[in-house]
Amino acid sequence: MRVHEAWELYYIRHPREDTPVLRRLLVVGLAWAYFCAPSFARAATIAIFYYPWYSTPTADGAWQHWNQNGHRPPGDVYSRFFPLAGPYSSTDPSVVERQMGQIQAAGVDEVITSWWGRGSAEDRRLPAVLAAAHRHRLVVALHLEPYDGRTAASVAQDLAYASSLGIRDVFVYHPRDLAAADWATLHAAAPRLRIFAGTELVGFAAAGRFDGFYTYDFLTYGGDKFARFCSQAHALRLLCAPSVGPGYDGSRAGEAPVGRARLRGQTYDALWAAVLQASPDVVTITSFNEWGEGSQIEPAAKRPGYRGYDGAWGTTGVAAQYAYLNRTLYWAAQAHALPPAR
Repeated sequence: MRVHEAWELYYIRHPREDTPVLRRLLVVGLAWAYFCAPSFARAATIAIFYYPWYSTPTADGAWQHWNQNGHRPPGDVYSRFFPLAGPYSSTDPSVVERQMGQIQAAGVDEVITSWWGRGSAEDRRLPAVLAAAHRHRLVVALHLEPYDGRTAASVAQDLAYASSLGIRDVFVYHPRDLAAADWATLHAAAPRLRIFAGTELVGFAAAGRFDGFYTYDFLTYGGDKFARFCSQAHALRLLCAPSVGPGYDGSRAGEAPVGRARLRGQTYDALWAAVLQASPDVVTITSFNEWGEGSQIEPAAKRPGYRGYDGAWGTTGVAAQYAYLNRTLYWAAQAHALPPAR
């Protein structure tokens, strides 16, 4: 029932000229979801990494991120892909509203928003993310990034701040910047939060009294490791939240010269199939809109000089633009139907 309501709410609030076409695409997504998923009680939560760090001169006074590595937006951006709506500002309420609607309609439960400390651009945009997510019945978690000056003392304040906003989950990137003992102390002072360590070292997460762990990096920590990770985590009474993604290419952004091809959707499918076999508690998706690393599933436009999603699951045109959102709905339905992990 939830996915039907999600699509209806999104298109009632966001009418478009191409709505009849998109409705046909979403019917296909719903068919995937309901006819292919087994009938068990819901278990796994679906969470997605989200980046509210994009700026434009019109909305914010300058470009941010789109112009990384010497690029010159709006026609030249720092990604191998080009966003369907063009380079946007994360300050724009209509952008955030549209994104939250797309995330909910794709069957996702939780938005893990990148956060770089108090006073950062991501912090200033957090209230708008919280409000839009609430309207779309999404839970918001913080992705606690390794901002300059991050210490045990500053993190204690961060966790208290998160709690004051009603946030339940905090995902910590680079947790080993602090000692496991520090994390145990920090969590004891914030018992209402669920804190996840971004690490492949399940023992470190247990020693730090984390509630669970996630991997984020699906290049190094691929599907062949998911079952072992979750088995280790469950043995230590930790939540297992491995990360899946569609592909990786950060070359235009100046990132490390490594990558993982999308293979017309096969990469995404292989990671999802592996994670569902691992009995996860949470499936984390890298990412909704990390365009610089090419891991986004946000709709992309086919444009000269940029890659599109054409060919993914045999789709072209409008269907291809939304292909990864549709496929996420299919896999999310299967994850929601898993028997309880523990």
